[in-house]
Amino acid sequence: MKKFIVLVILISSQINVFAQKESWTNLFDGKTLNGWHILNGKAKYEVVDGTIVGTTVSKEPNSFLATDVEYGDFIFEVELKVGEMNSGIQIRSQSVPEFNNGRVHGLQVEIDPSDRAWSGGIYDEARRGWMYQTEMNPAAKKAFKKGDWNKYRIECIGAVIRTWVNDVPVTYMVDDLNLKGFIALQVHGVKERPGGAQIQWKNIRIQTGNQMQPRKLDLTTPVANYTVNTLSPQETAQGFKLLFNGKDFTNWRGVMMKTPPTAGWTIENGVLHALVADSTETGRRSDLISNQIFKAFELNFDFKMDEGTNSGVKYFFTESADNLKEGIGPEYQIMDNVYQAKTKAGLPEDRTISSLVGLIPATPLDARFQKKIGEWNQGKIIVHTDKRVEHWLNGFKVVEYVLGSDAYKALTAKSKIATTPNFGLVEQSPVLLQNHGKSVYFRSVKIKELKKGE
Repeated sequence: MKKFIVLVILISSQINVFAQKESWTNLFDGKTLNGWHILNGKAKYEVVDGTIVGTTVSKEPNSFLATDVEYGDFIFEVELKVGEMNSGIQIRSQSVPEFNNGRVHGLQVEIDPSDRAWSGGIYDEARRGWMYQTEMNPAAKKAFKKGDWNKYRIECIGAVIRTWVNDVPVTYMVDDLNLKGFIALQVHGVKERPGGAQIQWKNIRIQTGNQMQPRKLDLTTPVANYTVNTLSPQETAQGFKLLFNGKDFTNWRGVMMKTPPTAGWTIENGVLHALVADSTETGRRSDLISNQIFKAFELNFDFKMDEGTNSGVKYFFTESADNLKEGIGPEYQIMDNVYQAKTKAGLPEDRTISSLVGLIPATPLDARFQKKIGEWNQGKIIVHTDKRVEHWLNGFKVVEYVLGSDAYKALTAKSKIATTPNFGLVEQSPVLLQNHGKSVYFRSVKIKELKKGE
C-alpha cells in the first residue's frame, strides 16, 4: 500500500511538472519566410542556415518583415545578432492606406548596438518617437552583447508592455493607444552602404491565450505610464499612490488653508488646470498643496503648457501668513522657454524648464525629447533619504544636487534666495503645484515614499 502511495505521488509530481512546462508556437520554420511579408522598404530578407538574415539596401527606407497575423496579448521571444546596425522589433503595429500611404507605424522594441545602449527600450515608429529609453533604467544598459547572439523577450498583456534583453528587465511601459497589430523585424534604412549591413534572427516564437506564462513583477524596473491617472500593477507594488484622482481636489488644499482654493483651478476630463489670472475672479487664488507631508519621495507628474506658461512644482517649502498665495522652497521649473526668452531680455538658464529655479540650470535635452506647446511632458522629482535630489524630464535626469550640502548653501548664498533663511532645509513638507497666474495643466500626479537607502 505504501509503495502504491509513493508511486501515485511521483506520477502526480511528474504530471504537475509537465503541466507547468511552457508551450510555444514557432513563427519561423527555419527554412522559409512563410507567415511573413515585407512592408515599407525593399531591404533583402532571406533564410540562411536556419536564420533570417536582413540586409540593408542603399537608398531604401526602413523595411519590415511583418507577420501575416495580428496579435493582441502575447509573449514573444527571439534571438538576434547584429554588429553596427540600429534595428528594432515592431509590436502591435499597423500599415494602413489612411496613415501616410501605408507607412508602418507603432511601437518598436529597440535594438541598439551603439554606445548609448538603449536596447530593449521602446520607440513609437513614425508617430510619437521615444517612449522609454534606458536612461530611466541604467542597470539595463549592459545587457546587450554587440556582435553576439542576444535573447529578447517581450510581454504585451493589456496595456502593459515589458521587455527583457538576455533576461535582464529593461522596460515596463503602460500604453493603450494600440492594443493589437502585427509583429515585424526591422532592417533600418540607409543612404549609401556598399555591401550592406546585416542582422540575423532565429528561434522566433510566441505565446498567446492560455499559453501565456508572464514573469513575476521584479519591482525594480521604472515605469513609464501613458494612461491617465492610473496605477499599473508594478507601480502599486512599488508603493506609488495617486495624489490626484482625476475627479476632485481630494488630497489637496490651499496655502495656509485647510480646504482647496476657491479660485484659479478647474478639473475637467481628468486634468487639473491652473487658470490664467483674471481680475474679475472672486475668492482666493493659491498654489495647491498636498494634505500629506513627505520626507523622502519620488513624485511623478504629467504637465502640459500653453504659450507663456510659467509655473512649477515645489518641495521642502514653508508656508507663511505673510505670503498667502505661495509656498517658499525649491522649485522644479515649468516654463515656456521660447516665449519667455522672446518677451524678456534673455531667459536665465536657471529659469528654463525642469531647472532648480534660481540655482541650477537643467541640462538641455536633444530637440527630439523637447515636447511642443500643447503636448504632455513627464516630470519626475526624486528626494532620496540621504538628501540627494534629482529632476527628470521626459525620461532624462537633468538636475542633480544634495540638499543642504556645502555646494547647495554656496549657491543659495549667491542668489536672490539668500534673504530666505534655511531655504529648503525643512525636514519634511507637502508637495506643491504652483499657480503663477499662467495656464498650466497637470495629470497623473503620483508619489512613492522612499525608505532608508533609496
